Amino acid sequence: MSARPNGRLRPPSAGPATGLAQRLAPHLAPLQQRWTALAPRERRMLGWAAAAVGLLLVWQIAVQPAINTLRNVPTQRAELDLQLAEMQRLAQEAQELRALPPVSPEQAEAALRAAVTRLGANARLQMAGERATVTLTGIDAGTLTGWLAEVRSAARARVVELQINRSGTLYGGSVVLALGRPA
Repeated sequence: MSARPNGRLRPPSAGPATGLAQRLAPHLAPLQQRWTALAPRERRMLGWAAAAVGLLLVWQIAVQPAINTLRNVPTQRAELDLQLAEMQRLAQEAQELRALPPVSPEQAEAALRAAVTRLGANARLQMAGERATVTLTGIDAGTLTGWLAEVRSAARARVVELQINRSGTLYGGSVVLALGRPA
């Protein structure tokens, strides 16, 4: 027992829970009176209703999200496996390109000019040292990706800057390429 400032002893408290119960007691008293005034059948029905609401909450918060996650895992895993395979293919392609012998600047420029010529009037090439700027207009996606692959493998050119805009199904913009070996 501990002493109060007025010298009287006070009983030991049970802790913070007792303080909370004492603060809530005035608010809970009307509810307790109402509960005891209910007939046993009504109390039982309210108990079942509270249990049903509790089960619904457990279902909504814990069970249903877990089940949805388990349902979506196979699809997400398949998508991730496809992405991984594509990344591995690109990594393999990059290693193969690094392993290729370097081409002379003249050969790289000639290969780049040939690739641009195949695009016809839809492409214009401007050379500035080891950098080339290609302006494209009205190129479809398949042609653009094929052209970029050709430039990368034949001329060993790296895309330094790419600004492409889409207009319907066609693309246009500029591509800045660096010729020669990467630093």
